[in-house]
Amino acid sequence: MGEQMTKRTTMAVLTATAAAAGLIGLAAPAAQADGYGDTVISKVVVNGGKPVVVDTTHATTFSVSVTARDNSGIKGLSVLDLEGPAYGFAQPNSRPVCTAVNDTTSTCTAKFTFDPRADFYDNSPAGTWYVDAWADAKDGDFFTSEKAGSFKVQRHAKLTVNASPEPVKKGRTITVTGTLSRADWRIGYQKYVGVKDQSVKLQFRKKGSTKYVDVKNVKSGTNGALKTTVTASVDGYYRYTWAGLSTTAPATATGDFVDVR
Repeated sequence: MGEQMTKRTTMAVLTATAAAAGLIGLAAPAAQADGYGDTVISKVVVNGGKPVVVDTTHATTFSVSVTARDNSGIKGLSVLDLEGPAYGFAQPNSRPVCTAVNDTTSTCTAKFTFDPRADFYDNSPAGTWYVDAWADAKDGDFFTSEKAGSFKVQRHAKLTVNASPEPVKKGRTITVTGTLSRADWRIGYQKYVGVKDQSVKLQFRKKGSTKYVDVKNVKSGTNGALKTTVTASVDGYYRYTWAGLSTTAPATATGDFVDVR
């Protein structure tokens, strides 16, 4: 593939250029697939099939694997890039390494890294990303696709919980508070911010049990605040859990134990 690919995403540069040219908001061109001969890309797997979740302070490294086949065998990948919202773009940390599955098929894998402190200037990278791949066969055939595969990039989320008073008499009221927050990638601001107007489940696990059961839904308020009340009955653990959004990962708080006397 020639020179080693750079690992750092160029999202900020690309978006700034697009904005200056008045391109932001325009529909992206339709994805194209082309090729010659019998080469095909049969499978693309990103991060083991899971969304890529990014917090505010750590670089997240993940794998992208492209499986291709041709009757002569696969020589390698000429292109392996990632494209995302707001003209997001990323290249692998190093050249893809191809491993033969059999005489006709190979899987080529490379690592990518997203670092919110250097690669993201706001929250626009959250959403659907696509894999752009070009596979070359040993006999000169090839296949290329701008959307060979897709995956989600999500903002990391946190949930806290506090059940009080502790201990509490049976039949008395327990107040369960907490906060739902998620990563904010804006330059110079990178921290967790509250998420309001979200339906969050309060769950309970009886002491000695391994299973949490749903108690009620609680809507998050200003700054992601959560608050509700329940009646004390038996010893156990309370926690909040949230299903997440397409751009934000799910979150579950660590259970808070309440001693009922």
